Amino acid sequence: MEPVVRVAPSILAADFTCLADEIRRAEAGGADLLHLDVMDGAFVPNISFGPLVVEAVRRVTRLPLDVHLMIEEPVRYVEAFAGAGARWLTVHVEACADVAGTLEEIRVQGLRPGLALRPGTPFAEVEPFLDALDLLLVMTVEPGFGGQSYMEDQEPKLARARQLRESAGHSYRIEVDGGIGRTTAPGAVAAGAEFLVAGSALFTDPDLPGFVSTLQKLAGSPSADPEQGSSAP
Repeated sequence: MEPVVRVAPSILAADFTCLADEIRRAEAGGADLLHLDVMDGAFVPNISFGPLVVEAVRRVTRLPLDVHLMIEEPVRYVEAFAGAGARWLTVHVEACADVAGTLEEIRVQGLRPGLALRPGTPFAEVEPFLDALDLLLVMTVEPGFGGQSYMEDQEPKLARARQLRESAGHSYRIEVDGGIGRTTAPGAVAAGAEFLVAGSALFTDPDLPGFVSTLQKLAGSPSADPEQGSSAP
C-alpha cells in the first residue's frame, strides 16, 4: 500500500465560538479530512458533542468526516452518525460487547469502520478484527482530554499494525491520535502512521498551511484520494 500521509485536524481543539470559520481555515490550509471526537462522560470522563454537531460540520465542509466514538456500546448510535454525515466511524475495542457485530453494523450503514485502542490496551486485542477494518487508530495519549504529551512508547503498535497489514494483505489505514505536532509526527510516520490527527498544535500554529504541508510531506506528496469530497453535502 502506497504510504501517503493525510492530516486530520481535530475540531475539539478549534475555537467553538467560530467553529465554521475554524473548519474553513483548516480546509483552506490543505487538511485532508476532519477528525471529530465524540465523548460520552462514561467511557471517558469528558463530554463533547453528538450527531447534531457532526451534522452541522457536514454542512460547512466538503472534507470527509472521521468520527471517533469514545462512548460505551457505540453500536447504539451508528445509524445516527451515519445520518449525520460521517464517512469514517471508529469505535474502541474496549467499549464494545460485540466488536465484530459493531464493525459490521458500521459497514452496513455505508460507513468505513475503524477500531481504536487505548495506550494501555495490548495490540493483540485488535488483531482478531484487522480483516474487518478500513482504519486502525492507535492512541498516543489517554483518550478523553486534549493537549496531552505524545507517548513515544506507543510507536511499536504502529509498527506492528504496518507489519501485519503487509504480511496478511489487510487494507486498513493506520491512524495516530495524541500529541501530534511538527516534532512528534516524524516518529509516528516512520513507525507506520498514515493518518495524523492534530489538534492543539495545528490550530495554534501561526502557519497552519505550513504545518499541514510539513506533515503531509513526511511520506511524499499526497495523491488523489477517492474519499476526498465523498461525503459532500
